Amino acid sequence: MTNSTTHPPGPTARAGRREWTALAVLMLPLLLVSMDVSVLYFAIPAISADLAPTGTQQLWIFDVYGFVLAGLLMTMGSLGDRFGRRRLLLTGAAAFGAASVLAAYAQSAETLIAARAVLGLGGATLMPTTMALVRTMFTDPAQRAKAIGLWSGVMTAGIALGSVMSGVLVERFWWGSVFLVNLPAMMLLLLLGPVLLPESRDPAPGRFDVLSVPLSLAAVLPVVYGLKEIPSEGWNVRYVLAVTLGLLFAALFVHRQRTAAHPLIPPDLFRAPGFTPAVVLNTVAAFGMMGSAYFTTQYIQSVLGKGPLEAALWSLLPSVFIGFAGPFTAWLVQRGAARAHVVAGGFATTASGYALLSLTGTDSLWLLLTACGVLASGVVAVMSQLADLALSAAPVEKAGAASSLLETGTEFGGALSMAFLGSVGTAVYRHEMPAAAPRTARETLGGALATAGDLPGRAGDALATAAREAFTSGMHAAAVAGVVVLVGAASLGANALRRTG
Repeated sequence: MTNSTTHPPGPTARAGRREWTALAVLMLPLLLVSMDVSVLYFAIPAISADLAPTGTQQLWIFDVYGFVLAGLLMTMGSLGDRFGRRRLLLTGAAAFGAASVLAAYAQSAETLIAARAVLGLGGATLMPTTMALVRTMFTDPAQRAKAIGLWSGVMTAGIALGSVMSGVLVERFWWGSVFLVNLPAMMLLLLLGPVLLPESRDPAPGRFDVLSVPLSLAAVLPVVYGLKEIPSEGWNVRYVLAVTLGLLFAALFVHRQRTAAHPLIPPDLFRAPGFTPAVVLNTVAAFGMMGSAYFTTQYIQSVLGKGPLEAALWSLLPSVFIGFAGPFTAWLVQRGAARAHVVAGGFATTASGYALLSLTGTDSLWLLLTACGVLASGVVAVMSQLADLALSAAPVEKAGAASSLLETGTEFGGALSMAFLGSVGTAVYRHEMPAAAPRTARETLGGALATAGDLPGRAGDALATAAREAFTSGMHAAAVAGVVVLVGAASLGANALRRTG
């Protein structure tokens, strides 16, 4: 059993079998936490039939997990630094497991919403503490880069795998099984974590700044909420006000961190060489990762006409490339490639994926899958290098805070991408649709296909064809916008990181 406050080995110590085994144990809960973002995609019809949630309740069943997760990342990262990362990780795993059981056997929509909220809380403890423990266990730079590459690949793959597992489990069992699948991994972590994982924390953390917690929540939640709703609902005044309110609280949060005696997020982190550009560029990488998913999932189902489970299985194919991207870029850096060039190349690769998206027609499955594979590989390559840079620059006693900033940036970048690229695509779609088309058909592709199904013969076929072509044109425009953003990020990365090695 590891002592309660063990310290990591010296800066030249190399990790052995124990540390790599511990990493494998950490990857299981990380995979499940990332899967829970998308695990309800195919379960929601069965949940609706069983629990009969209202429209608002159904939205909360979907969204409360992500909102709680995003809002509490910074708080949990700081708590891990203060009270022990292993302790917080195991506590979060226990909460995640208990909430999974509660969700699986929920008898009402309210209970399921509450369980999903607790799952979000557990996820907020697991994500920054797993990365912080990687920083603690792997002090050799080459090994740490490889470990973080694996961490990034698992997190990205989990989002894709969640929807597929949801479809398979719901088809064979019942909707509660999508939550019960969490239990074996959490039990394994609770059994092996105390034996394999070192405890680590800040030896002099100071008092916990309670006021920073509601300020961080008020800063993150309205921004993420507003940005996630804009693509589907448009630039509604309510969502613009939500984003504005969040930004005002963000300014108050920053002021509090600069003036508090013991801030939640130490401002000194941003003065560490390479840390600030790593956080900013990681947010842009998340922008690249999530923006494409908004279009590609609809394209496979609504343009190509694939069923939900078949679409999810096709969507999983590009994930094959993800597992190699992080370790390969770590190998390149170890072989002497400049990190700035590797990051710039990763952004250029992601931009190439978007460029391929701009070439798709209305029947281009393999081109789309190739584009997604290229795009995802570039994103993982970038994010693994930036995570390694940020954690290497941050003091080991602040690894939890550093990890939480990276992951909060990931949430923000993903929401911003969906808002911006989603709005570009929607604007082009509405412009391309015939003026004579019904209003519901001019709003969304789903609305157009539903309307087309109610029209007789050629009229319905013509409307469906026009809608698919308009959606593809919108995806092209969003892809071009993505190329512009990511080429700019490649240039920024090459310049901002040229002194980091």
